[in-house]
Amino acid sequence: QVQLVESGGGLVQAGGSLRLSCAASGSIFSINGMGWYRRAPGKQRELVATMRTGGNTYYVGSVKGRFTISRHNAENTAYLQMNSLKPEDTAVYYCTADITEVRSSMRITSDYWGQGTQVTVSS
Repeated sequence: QVQLVESGGGLVQAGGSLRLSCAASGSIFSINGMGWYRRAPGKQRELVATMRTGGNTYYVGSVKGRFTISRHNAENTAYLQMNSLKPEDTAVYYCTADITEVRSSMRITSDYWGQGTQVTVSS
């Protein structure tokens, strides 16, 4: 069973920084991509950033130049460095990963989600 565990959320003043971590564990054969979504109060879930195994990254326009996604492949961990935070970045941030497992000699690829971590940016 694969699990994603996030950490690093909290309360920060506008202009500050936070670093989110997402650690994947379990019967992992390979991690094909990892990313971060967020859901702000009263808003739809939004894709924030992704990184594929080859290193290709995507950022939503509102965080470009402020957020950086990275991965430590050997530790099955992804990070989201968030700088110059704004009150509008306040949300629950969720880690997601596209993971291939081996079950009964079969390779099965699924999307997994973390439990979410709250990021609150005060003005």
